[in-house]
This record gives sequence, C-alpha cells and structure tokens, in this order.
Amino acid sequence: MTSPTTEVHIRPVALEDARELAELLSRNRDYFRTGEPHRPEDYYTAEGQRALVGVALQARDAGSGTTFVIESGGVLVGRIALSSIVRGAFQSGSVGYVVDRAAAGRGVATAALRQVVDVAFVDLDLHRLQADTLPENVASQRVLHKCGFVRIGRAPHYLRIDGRWRTHDLFQLVNHNHGVAP
Repeated sequence: MTSPTTEVHIRPVALEDARELAELLSRNRDYFRTGEPHRPEDYYTAEGQRALVGVALQARDAGSGTTFVIESGGVLVGRIALSSIVRGAFQSGSVGYVVDRAAAGRGVATAALRQVVDVAFVDLDLHRLQADTLPENVASQRVLHKCGFVRIGRAPHYLRIDGRWRTHDLFQLVNHNHGVAP
C-alpha cells in the first residue's frame, strides 16, 4: 500500500471521510480489536463514522480536541486524534492513532505523530501530550519513543479494551519551549 519513501500527510477530518474511515476500520477490525474498546456494529458503517466525525468537529470547535486523517500516497491509511485537551494550568492533551495494517511498520504512524506534535505545540500552544499503550504493544511504543515521548509509568486496569480492563503504559512529551520568552 505504501512504501517508506511515500509522503505522509495529516489533514483535519471531514464529514466526507466517513465512508473511507468505515472501510479502513472494517478492513482492520480484527487488527485494531486487541487495542481498542469494544465497538458497536454501527461504528463500522459510513453512518456511524459520519456521526463520530460530527462529534469530532464539535470537539474541535469547542477547543477540546481535534481529529485528523492520515494519508499516504494519496490514500487514507489512518486516523490520529488529539483529545482531552485541557487548558488553564495544565495545557495538555492526549494523542491516539490507528494505522491500516497494510501500512504498519513503514513509518506512517511516526510521520503522522510528528505532524500532530507540531500542531499541538506550535498551533495549539500545548505544554504536554500524553499517550498510552498496552505493555505488549512494542510497535506503538517504538513510534512514541521516535517522537520523543518518554514512559512515565504504568496504570493498572486503565482502559476497558476488547471487553476487559487492561493495564497500560503511560507516556508523555513535554514542550520544553512552552512559555519561554524569545
């Protein structure tokens, strides 16, 4: 599907992406299942994705999150989101992503995450990003490390994944230039 030399771009999600997102999620249903919460059947439909894109657009308008699609070689190959954005003294957000199995291991997630970090730290002026992975998700941990995230701990029974409460490793990236006068 993609090669390591293929350009990776992120762009804000749009309602028109619902069909392609549903296809991506359906095609990767078993692949994503072990790292995601249980999803209702309509999650895998264009209508379900259109509703979720609508929620994502409302979060963007409210300043609490922003979702992007990941494209490689002109093909939609994933989704990456900044969520749980908190302002005030915290100035933080969480990041999560999924990448098509056919594009995994080719630098797509790393390139997309680097672009989201730029959005978070430059455009949104956040101080900190958090991400979490299952302890056995070495590939995602490798992506986080390549983008400068450091492991800050382990949270037992953190998220309900595939029907069970699962322990997660927590990672953060701090914008050390945040609040520093030029």
